[in-house]
Amino acid sequence: MKIHDKEFEIFIAHEELQEKIAITAAEINMDYHDKEVHFISILNGAFMFSADLFKNITVPCYMHFLKVRSYEGTQSSGAVSNIIGLTDSMEHKHVIILEDIVDTGATMQHVYREIAKLNPASIKVASLLLKPDAYGGDIKINYLCYSIPNKFVLGYGLDYDGLGRNLKDIYQLKS
Repeated sequence: MKIHDKEFEIFIAHEELQEKIAITAAEINMDYHDKEVHFISILNGAFMFSADLFKNITVPCYMHFLKVRSYEGTQSSGAVSNIIGLTDSMEHKHVIILEDIVDTGATMQHVYREIAKLNPASIKVASLLLKPDAYGGDIKINYLCYSIPNKFVLGYGLDYDGLGRNLKDIYQLKS
């Protein structure tokens, strides 16, 4: 498949994604069986992961959105900027940050610090993907669907210069 000027090949099929997300949701349901959860989905990329995870959550929960940006093209810019912030109080609430991919960790470090300032009862992180070879952060990823090699991926919410988010599977850049 060609997006812009790059060739991509299928990496993780939609059906496999759905199975893994259901397992991750079951872990969250077990851990929070007696609590109310406030999910904070990081836009734009995490919208598909968040929606599918949310469909499998059985505990009382809310969904909030935070939009940040750190990618330009196929590389992380290293700079993280808040674009749309939270408007609801997170004080004394159990928060789970939902991320599509944790790459260098710059976005997660920034978001985690900002949410910690809101005095929640707890903060955990759920991510669809993690690139352990690129990750330089110290935030624990509590719920992880996949550890992947340090290759550029798109689809299922992830994009390449705005295109590819609508693909139901995850694709990787061809070598």
